[in-house]
Amino acid sequence: MKVIVVGAGVLGTMHAWHAVERGHEVVHIEREAEARGASLRNFGQIWVSGRAGGEELDTALRARELWEGVGARVPGLGFRAIGSLTPVRNELELAVAEAAVARPDAAARGYKLLTADEARALNPALRGTFEAALWCERDAAVEPRLAQLALREALLATGRYTFLPNREVRDVVGEDSVRDDRGETHTGDAVVLCTGAWLSGLVREVAGEIPVRRVRLQMMQTAPLGEPLTTSVADADSFRYYPAYASPALDALEAGQAQDPTAAAHKMQLLMVQRLDGGLTVGDTHEYEHPFAFDTLEDPYEHLTRVVESFLGRPLPKIRRRWAGVYAQCVDTGQVVHRQRVRDGVWLVTGPGGRGMTCSPAIAETTANELGW
Repeated sequence: MKVIVVGAGVLGTMHAWHAVERGHEVVHIEREAEARGASLRNFGQIWVSGRAGGEELDTALRARELWEGVGARVPGLGFRAIGSLTPVRNELELAVAEAAVARPDAAARGYKLLTADEARALNPALRGTFEAALWCERDAAVEPRLAQLALREALLATGRYTFLPNREVRDVVGEDSVRDDRGETHTGDAVVLCTGAWLSGLVREVAGEIPVRRVRLQMMQTAPLGEPLTTSVADADSFRYYPAYASPALDALEAGQAQDPTAAAHKMQLLMVQRLDGGLTVGDTHEYEHPFAFDTLEDPYEHLTRVVESFLGRPLPKIRRRWAGVYAQCVDTGQVVHRQRVRDGVWLVTGPGGRGMTCSPAIAETTANELGW
């Protein structure tokens, strides 16, 4: 079988990976020289902890298993099974963490409530003030700016993979072919469109208006911390954002503890992970209303800096990079991904939202299973 994959972000690359793993030939088409969208502009976190119970958690756990297996074969991914800590500062935040640990699926997530001293023993860089921390053993990380490159290098080594950059697919031809902006037609036995946040043009022509929206975020990266940050770190604002934490305790937190005005205005949470070079990737914000701003705002960065410094108990290293990104998210946020057959043999797969880096291996595996690869 020959599979045509359009889009070289992490979702498209994982579809190519599963096709090649099953013995098929892949032609992979990307409109840029390299993928430059949300797949690179994220934390690289394999984030199991906050996922909704049921299909979303099952997908994340399967993806976590797949990431670990691929990481063992492709060291350039930078896979690390580092887990995450969410420090809490008061009784309201602690109650939400306790409710999470009491979930029936807490063991599957690797949840455990730690004292402040236990959390610092696990991550000595957390020298700031907090009362306790929620530990999630199943969380992990990869390097977002390297992952697609490392996967592609491994795919090229198989001899069954062709990468065609700088080609924008303009048309789906019949049931098995696409035509690019150079006028060349690429024919296979199956076509998968993984076009990310590109929802107009070709996507609208072949799929119509789909229940997927675009979300913009801001993030930053620092110079090396100078010491290991041995886990990913979140703050209690993540309780407000991720569905796993929904509970009467969360209702009480939201009623009794107002979110910082800047965090509320920009729909923020702290997520932080250390890169292989020692720098920290820190974010993020959420913007849902179009048209998106074209500039980045300083207030969110200043808020994140204050929160990080309060956990580290020291100044944040110099910020080296700031950026914005846009990802595609299903309007029904309980839906893991939008998978649609737009023609016989042609599938559109998009809209995983902030789950893209976490869940892409399992999403692609499901596509491969459903298409009978």
